[in-house]
Amino acid sequence: MAEAAKQARPEFRNIGIAQISRYRLPWAGKVSILHRVSGAMMFLLLPFVLYLFEQSVTSELSYAKFSALLSNGFVKLVILALIWGYLHHFCAGIRFLLLDVHVGVAKPASAASAKAVLVVSLLLTLVFGLKLYGLF
Repeated sequence: MAEAAKQARPEFRNIGIAQISRYRLPWAGKVSILHRVSGAMMFLLLPFVLYLFEQSVTSELSYAKFSALLSNGFVKLVILALIWGYLHHFCAGIRFLLLDVHVGVAKPASAASAKAVLVVSLLLTLVFGLKLYGLF
C-alpha cells in the first residue's frame, strides 16, 4: 500500500552546454563576469607590463628597444586589451563599492549602472586607444 502512495518525484538537471547559448545573462551579470576576466588578464599579463616598464626606464638604449617594441601592431593590440582591462576593472570596481554601501541596489538602478560601466569603460578605452595609435 505504501508503494501505491509514492508519486514520481520531478527530476531537476543542471544547465547543459547546449542551453548556455539560449541563457540571457542580465547586464549586471555580464559586468561581473567581465570584471573577473579583466582582473585575471591584468594579473596574468603583469610580467609583460613589468618588462615594458623596466625597458622604458633602465637606459636610453633600453628605451629605444621599448619604442621599437611598441611599434609592433600585436604589442599595441595587447596593450589596448590591457587598457580596456584596467579601465573596465576600475569602473566596475567603483560600481561594486557603491553596491556594497547600498547605493543603486534596486534592479533598474543596478541594470543602469551596469550599462553605464560598459559604456564608460569602452569610451575611455577608445580615447586611450586613439592616443596609443597616434591619432591625436
